Amino acid sequence: MTSHFYLFGGPLSRGRLSWIEESLKFYFVKLNPQNLLHNSKPRDSIFTFLLTGDALYSLQNPETIPVWEIILSMPSVKIICDSRELDLRGISIERLKMKNHEQVIDQNSLALNGQPSFWKDVMKFARQHEQPVPSTVGYLQMESPYMHQSAHAALQFLEAGVEGHASVDLYAYLDGVHLGHLGQNPSESENIGKGLEEVNDKAQKRGLSCQMIACGRCAAARGYSTWDDGQGVVISTCSIKPFKIRNLKEMIDMFERNHIILAKDSASIQMKKGGPLASSPPAENGRKPPITLMVTRRPYGTEMAFGAISFAVACAYEGIQTRVIFIEDGVYALMGEHKLDKGTHFFNLQEVVDAVAGSENLQFFVFRPSLAHRGISKNKKLNAVLDIGIPELGQLLFFPPTGVTANHQRVIFF
Repeated sequence: MTSHFYLFGGPLSRGRLSWIEESLKFYFVKLNPQNLLHNSKPRDSIFTFLLTGDALYSLQNPETIPVWEIILSMPSVKIICDSRELDLRGISIERLKMKNHEQVIDQNSLALNGQPSFWKDVMKFARQHEQPVPSTVGYLQMESPYMHQSAHAALQFLEAGVEGHASVDLYAYLDGVHLGHLGQNPSESENIGKGLEEVNDKAQKRGLSCQMIACGRCAAARGYSTWDDGQGVVISTCSIKPFKIRNLKEMIDMFERNHIILAKDSASIQMKKGGPLASSPPAENGRKPPITLMVTRRPYGTEMAFGAISFAVACAYEGIQTRVIFIEDGVYALMGEHKLDKGTHFFNLQEVVDAVAGSENLQFFVFRPSLAHRGISKNKKLNAVLDIGIPELGQLLFFPPTGVTANHQRVIFF
């Protein structure tokens, strides 16, 4: 059974693949050198990469193919591709398959309708920590429908879960709240709102739970909230019936459970015991899977960086051990000294980080190689954000915080 798996649906840069490559080297050389002693690669993979959408271009891009070849040269690594998305994009992966024919898979399992289903393959990994079935799977959606293909991916994930007799949760955050807008009527695309209603109906007929929770703050900012009944329940007249707009706390309550939660770009990592990097959490919180949020976007062009920090604070407040890592373009959030005109309704991300740093269950890190690659340095005033390299990143990924007994951690890319 696979110990660790990544799901990527967005573009995969050489930079991202390179730090993933280095973290895998750390895993094999520092933590599990015995795996390097075997010439034959075992049938069960230790690391599996599930690729769909724009991530598939990295298998043909001459800048990223050499990194994939290094990754595939390590023991027990496998890539599973979304065959229908490969066909749609006209992507050829023959070069990688010729050298690694048992490790690069471009054929998917068949769904009940007899068609290949990448998401049925994803579901095999998403349910591996909850036995016996039925179990629960969750998906965090942060992008709007129609502009972003990830909305269709989220729908296919939920459909595959119900088809596999799993209960399903959809967590709509940031622009993801638009998935539940009432009256969607696209002329040239699958209707996401109708699809979600059908998933809910199928789940109910099979006696499965289907929850669709939208963040109240994100919904209110986008005009969904109409009134509050005094009990913290926001009622909206512009969302489909299964969609429930709730305080972010109610969404985070779902993250306290042990099921796998994925996103467009995410990972589930099984953890070794004895990680030294975090202080001991309260004993009653030890079973909650920790979460690592990778801030990969520039600070002010989108809401992603601020949304990641807000989400991290909410998780930490509920007793979930939470690590935020500024990496790739996310390191620009820490560069120089950010200044904001008085009276503006915008936010200074550095001030936000400084205000919440030191909170219980919450830690901030910055990946030094990302700073160096961009020729920038961290604002020295942000001393609560700890500098890390590959060894420390490996520790964060593969060891749990002290006192955590959960068998996996969630990694979500913002």
